[in-house]
Amino acid sequence: TLVGGTVDRKQIASIQESIGETSSQSVVVAVDRIFTGSTRLDGNAIVDFVRWLCAVSMDELASPTHPRMFSLQKIVEISYYNMGRIRLQWSRIWEVIGDHFNKVGCNPNEDVAIFAVDSLRQLSMKFLEKGELANFRFQKDFLRPFEHIMKKNRSPTIRDMVVRCIAQMVNSQAGNIRSGWKNIFSVFHLAASDQDESIVELAFQTTGHIVMNVFAKYFPATIDSFQDAVKCLSEFACNAAFPDTSMEAIRLIRHCAKYVSERPQAFKEYTSDDMNVAAEDRVWVRGWFPILFELSCIINRCKLDVRTRGLTVMFEIMKTYGHTFEKHWWQDLFRIVFRIFDNMKLPEQQTEKAEWMTTTCNHALYAICDVFTQYFEVLNDILLDDIFAQLYWCVQQDNEQLARSGTNCLENVVILNGEKFLPETWDKTCNCMLDIFKTTIPHALLSWRPSQAESDSSLHADAGEKQLDAISQKSVDILSKGDDQQSVTSAERNPSDWQQSQFSLISNSSDDAAKAKTPSKLSEQKLFAALLIKCVVQLELIQTIDNIVFFPATSKKEDAENLAAAQRDAINTDVHVEKQDQGMYRYLTSKQLFKLLDCLLESHRFAKSFNSNNEQRTALWKAGFKGKSKPNLLKQETSSVACGLRILFRMYTDKNRRDAWVEVQQRLLNVCSEALSYFLTLTSESHREAWTNLLLLFLTKVLKINDERFKAHASKYYPLLCEIMQFNLIPELRAVLRKFYLRIGVVFKISHPSDQEHGSNKLQ
Repeated sequence: TLVGGTVDRKQIASIQESIGETSSQSVVVAVDRIFTGSTRLDGNAIVDFVRWLCAVSMDELASPTHPRMFSLQKIVEISYYNMGRIRLQWSRIWEVIGDHFNKVGCNPNEDVAIFAVDSLRQLSMKFLEKGELANFRFQKDFLRPFEHIMKKNRSPTIRDMVVRCIAQMVNSQAGNIRSGWKNIFSVFHLAASDQDESIVELAFQTTGHIVMNVFAKYFPATIDSFQDAVKCLSEFACNAAFPDTSMEAIRLIRHCAKYVSERPQAFKEYTSDDMNVAAEDRVWVRGWFPILFELSCIINRCKLDVRTRGLTVMFEIMKTYGHTFEKHWWQDLFRIVFRIFDNMKLPEQQTEKAEWMTTTCNHALYAICDVFTQYFEVLNDILLDDIFAQLYWCVQQDNEQLARSGTNCLENVVILNGEKFLPETWDKTCNCMLDIFKTTIPHALLSWRPSQAESDSSLHADAGEKQLDAISQKSVDILSKGDDQQSVTSAERNPSDWQQSQFSLISNSSDDAAKAKTPSKLSEQKLFAALLIKCVVQLELIQTIDNIVFFPATSKKEDAENLAAAQRDAINTDVHVEKQDQGMYRYLTSKQLFKLLDCLLESHRFAKSFNSNNEQRTALWKAGFKGKSKPNLLKQETSSVACGLRILFRMYTDKNRRDAWVEVQQRLLNVCSEALSYFLTLTSESHREAWTNLLLLFLTKVLKINDERFKAHASKYYPLLCEIMQFNLIPELRAVLRKFYLRIGVVFKISHPSDQEHGSNKLQ
């Protein structure tokens, strides 16, 4: 019947459901048996089995809306079941599984990626618990998917999860990790450049824990990844978004240097397949070099405060541990250090480049010279040429601070190490100074001509400008006296004033601004700025030669003593040899001193010709090369010849240089008579006043030589000194001149000393 039929169908459905449940349970059990039984498969079969299981898993995960994780879960399970297999088989299995995790961990569906990373974590923890035998690299393989996911997956959630998984492994299994350290540092290296604060912070915290604690406890196990650790710290330092982390990372790199210093034996004993380095060099290749190289990368990549810290730490390490470095290590090291000055690597933008030169290059220059001095015996042969080349480079750059530092460092290197120089080293030193002198003489100051437009506009100058120009004719007047009583212009006293004045044409007037921005005007300003730097270098180099030969402040002291003696009218007419043993004078040959002298006199003659060229100075002043007055090179003119005279007179009274006395006397007679003749042509009182110290020096030195020599000098200068009496001289100069004329009377037997005393008593 119909009813009975219905009941039958219900029963059938119920029976079928029961059978279905039973069969599905049996299927699950049977399927599980397939996976648990995978342990019985041979080496090739298990690889095939895993490969197809991964293919099924990829199909299951391909659904954008309902991905299935069944096969992925089973991959984790069979990995557990087969962990007991020999390493060779495991490597082949993991090659397939690892690649699958690479893909699944980068799945666009975050849930799938999270499941994959978590599964990977569980597996990795199991593997790490087993440890790793010596010479095996399996940890490296099974941790590699974390690296891949970190590199390819941009999801902050997944990246954060990867960092947390790795941090957990480090905190719980550090003692069992061997080859896996490389992957761990690689993951943290990728995290270091992230912009997400929590990712960077956790990665850095864990890296810090490894460097401070794990390295201290398990150093031999971590030595293979020491370079990776330093590279990772360098990456943290270069993340500009977190400056505090950057500074702390540099501190940790400094701490790494301590490990290298304390455990050199660990590096010597370390061997690996890719290691064909001699045992004694391993501590350099694996330890010191990575540290110093990464610090140089920080210097080249980071903003000012971070790179300054990096530079400081790099040189601190050299100064602290350099005594353990071999000579060829230093050569490798300075190849890196000199990259700081590489023009190709300097910032493109002009303002950044200027900042880089004024700060980093400047700092590095002084630090290199300090290290050179500290390790002179080792570095002299390999580094001095490079240092001189670098100092020469510094004065060629359009950066005043760097140019000044170049000459200052040259002075420091020579004063601190000169007594250990060989004769050929002194030759190199003198040639370096000669090269700097010759290339920084600002010849364009004399050859520059204004453009036609400027010439026309100067013809239409208003009365006010004419009046201003009239005042500027007295530009060599003393604007202010320095401590040494020498006349200096505003430019030479404070070069930055002069530098600012180069741009004085750019006023608030829009017409002026338009004119100033023309290409010719800009190139002119650039030329003027470069010429100013050359003027600065010339002055600095004159001072450097004086300081090297006689030691700093000696000449200044002598000038003060000459002035004081003239004021007391108490110049000692006996021959007197100054004891200036601190200077490098006694280490220089006469030939080398003459070479320096030629430089000084060339500089003097250039300054003299510029100062005498009133028309050219006016043209430059009108074109914008001006301060409060027309430009001049007064200080260069006087200090160069003063230094030259000191050298010549010192040689003249030095018994060890008898063979050079004839040449010295001839040079002295020429230089002094030329200087006096020039002085007589000066029309400005302030220009003459600038020569006061120079004349005092010259007359005092001549008065101290013996009678025989005095005759030769006095007969040459007598007519010139008679002319000088026409000028309005300061009392001190008159007092010395009086002594000079009185001595002429005695030496040439015109009068007797007793007559002079009688005459002077009468005057009193």
